[in-house]
Formats: sequence, C-alpha cells, structure tokens
Amino acid sequence: MRCVIARFPFDLTKSEVEQSMNGVSPEPVTGVSVSIGRRVYPVMQVGEVITKQDRRDFTSGEMRRALTRLGFTCHDAPPAAPAAPAAPAPAPRADEDAWRW
Repeated sequence: MRCVIARFPFDLTKSEVEQSMNGVSPEPVTGVSVSIGRRVYPVMQVGEVITKQDRRDFTSGEMRRALTRLGFTCHDAPPAAPAAPAAPAPAPRADEDAWRW
C-alpha cells in the first residue's frame, strides 16, 4: 500500500513493517502507540525504523494514519497517572517530648 509520510511516498505492507520491527526493543510509550505482534511501540519509533528518517521529519498523526491503513491497532496516549498524595508527617512520640526543652 502506498503511504505518504513526510511528503515522501512509501510502498509498505503489513508483513514488511512486522519484519522491520522484529528484534527492535520498544521504547517507553509516552504518546500515541501501535501494537505490532505482541509488543506496543511508540508510533514515532516505528516511523523512524520504517522510513529511516529523523523523527522530526513527520508527525505522529501521519504515522498513525499510515499504520491504521496497513491494519495495525493504534492507541491514544496513556492517561496521566494521578499524583500520589503526600504522606502525613509522623506524630511525635511521647518520649521525644521529654528530651525537648
């Protein structure tokens, strides 16, 4: 299937993308991601491997559109984890007060 990424046409197939990503360890996902096989990759990492271009040359939207057309499942950015509440200060022990003057 012909896909245009960063104004360059690429003839990609699903099996070629799977083969290109074989042996590549996924980076931590912070934005849009795609499932390839049993692994989940950031779409920008997949785009860099497939096109051999710098990530700054294309957008995640371009890659998401191309990968979706090829039949891969894309996922939105994971929700931000809520901040953990601050732990309360420990209460002073009764014997500590005896030593404070």
